[in-house]
Amino acid sequence: MIAESVMPYRSTEKTRLKKDAKRTAMMQAAVRVFADKGYHAATVRDIVIEADVAIGTFYFYFPDKETLFVHLFEETAAFLLQAIEQAMNSRTSFPAQLEGALQAYVNVAFYEPAVVQLLLVGGMGSVPSLAERRAEYREKLIRLWQRSLVAAQEQKQIEPQNIRRTAEALVGGFDEVIFHLLTSAHSEREGQQAVGDMVQFGLRATGYLYAK
Repeated sequence: MIAESVMPYRSTEKTRLKKDAKRTAMMQAAVRVFADKGYHAATVRDIVIEADVAIGTFYFYFPDKETLFVHLFEETAAFLLQAIEQAMNSRTSFPAQLEGALQAYVNVAFYEPAVVQLLLVGGMGSVPSLAERRAEYREKLIRLWQRSLVAAQEQKQIEPQNIRRTAEALVGGFDEVIFHLLTSAHSEREGQQAVGDMVQFGLRATGYLYAK
């Protein structure tokens, strides 16, 4: 007896978009829940209620809360790195790159404060599998600043220095300012002032050589 041929199942575009929408809704809901309750107190049930989906839908996409949390971190990190890199690439002088990158950072921070807080402190010490991802993100961010600093030094825009250490210091300092802005409920106007302050700090810290 010859078995009947069976057509393989293929998701239609409409079905795929619907699935993507559910996944996005759960991730957006998770950001709000984690920001409100913290990683440990938040539950899968909290997330599905916030996203208005069935609990089975959650487990279709994610095996557990930790996996979702790591996905959130990775997507947030990739988005912020892209925004900063694009801002740097669209400018040539070091001061312009500094201002553009910091403006991009502040824009993202004020547009999605809960997401950026997740990136800065979310799951710190709570999610073991996040440690490696966090280290990778920090290294990529440091290397972005290293690249800008190397170019500035080659063009004699800044004084000779240990580029790696300077990049590490800039990343740590800028993150601290952004975190303070978000946790202290500062206005967007204060955020714009902070951009100017951070630019001036960056120029002083790197020994920028103003043209005479």
